[in-house]
Amino acid sequence: MRVVVIGAGLAGLMAAQQLHDYGHEVVVLDKGKSPGGRLATRRIGHATFDHGAQFFTVREAEFEHHVQQWIQAGVVREWCKGFSAEDGHPRYIGTHGMSGVAKHLAKDVDVRCNTFVFEVSRNEDTSWSTKIDDGTVFQSDALVVTCPLPQAYSLLITAHVDIPEALLKCEYDRTIGLLAVLDIESAVPAPGGVQNPNESLQFVADNCMKGISHIPALTLHFSPAFSEQHWDVEPHALHQLLIHHAQPFLRDARIVESQVKKWRFATPRTPWLERIWQHESLVIAGDAMSGPKVEGAALSGLAAANALSESLN
Repeated sequence: MRVVVIGAGLAGLMAAQQLHDYGHEVVVLDKGKSPGGRLATRRIGHATFDHGAQFFTVREAEFEHHVQQWIQAGVVREWCKGFSAEDGHPRYIGTHGMSGVAKHLAKDVDVRCNTFVFEVSRNEDTSWSTKIDDGTVFQSDALVVTCPLPQAYSLLITAHVDIPEALLKCEYDRTIGLLAVLDIESAVPAPGGVQNPNESLQFVADNCMKGISHIPALTLHFSPAFSEQHWDVEPHALHQLLIHHAQPFLRDARIVESQVKKWRFATPRTPWLERIWQHESLVIAGDAMSGPKVEGAALSGLAAANALSESLN
């Protein structure tokens, strides 16, 4: 069968890879410059940053199976077993950055980035038409939508699908981030991450200690409350405010270059209790469907592929 997947984040890529393995024809459409969504790694000069998801954990055997494959392929490795105190539960990261997981999943699938989906409609024969901004229309037998739920709703409104109200009302926390290149090592303690160090910050990561940057480089994710409060602050003033909050993690280091990053749909506040929502040949999946973690997104994508494959056969 022909399947269109909207969104090349982890859920979309897991769904696409699984459907591809089942023998279906799949195309993934994403407005971003590269696949991955919040599995995001970027460079500033000679520094490398994970600026979205910082790590992930494994709780369920189904996800463990895939993670072990990634480890064997050299795509993923263990970072540590805790931050303030070891709890014995591994935290995993992309060997060269979190985006490496996305690139690995995308290598055998037709993923088209810089592609903005403009409209989705249902055809008379129950197939789907997905129109992108240049006027191209992709025809498919099934559709998987993995973008944040507000975006999913805006796309599907023209398809006249009766989506549950509770699903539509899902709200998201925002996250403001600061990426800072340093001249010397930071004051972040081993193993290179600090969770909830104060009311303003949610996580601080030293990308050099993580082993993905050759030079000192900090990622600071600010708390939902701080991010909501300062979201609309004038860019220069916001940048200076974030640098001020970074000072306790610098010691004698100096910031030589920095950038602000904003995640509008960072964390769903009220996730849907099921891994997917399905209506015939349409499946909505993503981290808002089964928990706002990397594992939740992955399992939702796999559930979407399995549900569609069963209904299509």
